[in-house]
Amino acid sequence: MKPAAIISAMTHSQGFRACAAAILLAAVLPGQSKRVATIDDVTQFVRLAGVDIAPDGKSLVVIASRPNYEDNRFDTELLLVDPSTGRRRSLTQDRRGIKSPRWSPRGGSLAFLAQAPGNGSNPAKTHLYVLPMNGGDARQLTKSSESVDCFAWKPDGAAVAYVTADPAEKKTGPERHNGSFQAGGGSILVQAAPRPKHIWLVPSAGGEPRRLTQGPWSVSTTSDLSWSPDGKHLAYVRAAGPHTGDLLNSAVQVLTVETGESRALTGRSKREAAPRFSHDGKWVAYEFPARGPYHTAEVLLTSAAGGEGRSLTRAIDRNLKLLDWSPDGKAVLVTGDDLTSSGVWWQPLDGAAKRLDLGGGVLAPQSPVSIGPNGEIAFIASTGADPAEVYWKPNIDAPPQPLTHINTGLANVALGRTERLVWKSDAYELDGVITYPPDFDPSKKYPLVLDIHGGPTGASREGFSPRPQLLAAQGWVVFEPNYRGSDNLGDAVQSAIVNDAGAGPGRDVMRGVEELKKRGWIDDSRIGVGGWSYGGYMTGWLLGHYPGVWKAAITGAAALDRMDSYNLSDINAGFGDMLGGSPWTGNRLENYRKQSAIEYVSRIRTPVLILHNTRDERVSITNSYKLYHALRDQGVDVTFIAYPVSGHSAPDPVHQRDVLRRWVDWFRARL
Repeated sequence: MKPAAIISAMTHSQGFRACAAAILLAAVLPGQSKRVATIDDVTQFVRLAGVDIAPDGKSLVVIASRPNYEDNRFDTELLLVDPSTGRRRSLTQDRRGIKSPRWSPRGGSLAFLAQAPGNGSNPAKTHLYVLPMNGGDARQLTKSSESVDCFAWKPDGAAVAYVTADPAEKKTGPERHNGSFQAGGGSILVQAAPRPKHIWLVPSAGGEPRRLTQGPWSVSTTSDLSWSPDGKHLAYVRAAGPHTGDLLNSAVQVLTVETGESRALTGRSKREAAPRFSHDGKWVAYEFPARGPYHTAEVLLTSAAGGEGRSLTRAIDRNLKLLDWSPDGKAVLVTGDDLTSSGVWWQPLDGAAKRLDLGGGVLAPQSPVSIGPNGEIAFIASTGADPAEVYWKPNIDAPPQPLTHINTGLANVALGRTERLVWKSDAYELDGVITYPPDFDPSKKYPLVLDIHGGPTGASREGFSPRPQLLAAQGWVVFEPNYRGSDNLGDAVQSAIVNDAGAGPGRDVMRGVEELKKRGWIDDSRIGVGGWSYGGYMTGWLLGHYPGVWKAAITGAAALDRMDSYNLSDINAGFGDMLGGSPWTGNRLENYRKQSAIEYVSRIRTPVLILHNTRDERVSITNSYKLYHALRDQGVDVTFIAYPVSGHSAPDPVHQRDVLRRWVDWFRARL
């Protein structure tokens, strides 16, 4: 997670929605040959990620992940795709956990991360592999005792820099049974002291690695490493310590490889991310929320010699991520949520940005965009009716064309139409996404289900979303509101959530509902609401402040208690940014309570389904236990389902499917 938007990693709900679940009806709609979507339809999609164009621009690689329900895992493979023909072939077999494919500088090899085989006493670790493109199997390049988190090819291809955690201390005698550790900087679930992560350098032909950094501080692996073009320096992000709570205290550093000495690039100490050297080595571009916490991340340009630099992207006014430099080094490519779609901008070092044509596609999570040597662009995107595929632009001005046709299983399925809704709330113009039932008739009345995104720094967009489509297949209108705090409408809207965690966003959502009601086809006696993470918090807030509206509700991994978020979460102190700082200083304790949705639970009478992972480090399950006991003790219809897995959302296909099944069944029984 990048420090400039660390809380936005709560937007796991977006990736979570793209998962799936159990079995529904498969009836044929009257007068139509297509059937409505079932859970089976939306659980078999291939996920695409990690697209990377070869140095000659004549091929690209992409990761394909297929759900394996029998073994409850995602099976991954690397696909080689020819942009001129669309032909593809698999490069790997029986490799699990493939991530981050990167071409060598001359294109003769491909490096990637994957799980190395383990055993009972030595669990599987993620290591760096190099695959020769002229034939032969991939060979394991790293042998470290801990997993490799990220890597970068040296510009001459002779070596690879990578990041891994320091090995655990070896204890002997009775001390080997002593598991005590210094806690406090991470999640309540931490069972051992985190160890610093540092940079190593290994020859690409194999051999002994050389350590480049060391110390009690840690390299942040939420940002990639970036080499200077002469191979003498590495730009990276340094965190104050190895605890996840230290990630906000992150700053760009420049390492001299020969000496191992590092210097700060700007002199700041917080929230810098994603440094990238320019092709001539004179500049470093990086991400930073220049206007403060919870403001939009901008891309700044700084001399490689150091200095704070200047913002390149202030005029775009979106929460941006830096993708890469243009081939000629005269511009950077950036991306961000934009209204209910995605934006990719070509930002010159001087002058106005140019928004690129994505053909109506909405980018998949994690900004999967690659730029080739001549300005070719490959990206992964979906539309409202089509799951994600790889798209290709021969140059920045060309219209995109679909390059793959992997997810074609919906040809005979009738999907709901999506549409952007716009409304006013206080001083802000807001938007959201409506998904209609496939057989929608405006002369009829329909139940309404709200599906609220997490974050809060995130957005609901009009790309393919299995959960809204599956809900719409039940004959319900689905509304995904973007409230203040969302990152798709500019800095003023995004930053308006500071010290206004629930009340303002709650008004925003309710005014969106009122706008929908004006259309005349909402049955306001049958309205449901649900959300994951901050969407779960918003669900709890709405239940407590608008109690007569809702017929049924679902809270998933809901961050209901601001105190629990600050004290128990892996990013703990990061939650203080929203409410002005620590609850334990500055007389903020009462404000934390007032802005906690759990404080208003006595007003809730709506039936609630609670879902939560037991080992969720982002939002402690204590939030859900509090909600369950409060509702049960007041006689409210409540069911609490816990999943014995790690992660803020279920990491495996079986539990992902179960979550979606329960989501649909709960509303179907009560709306």
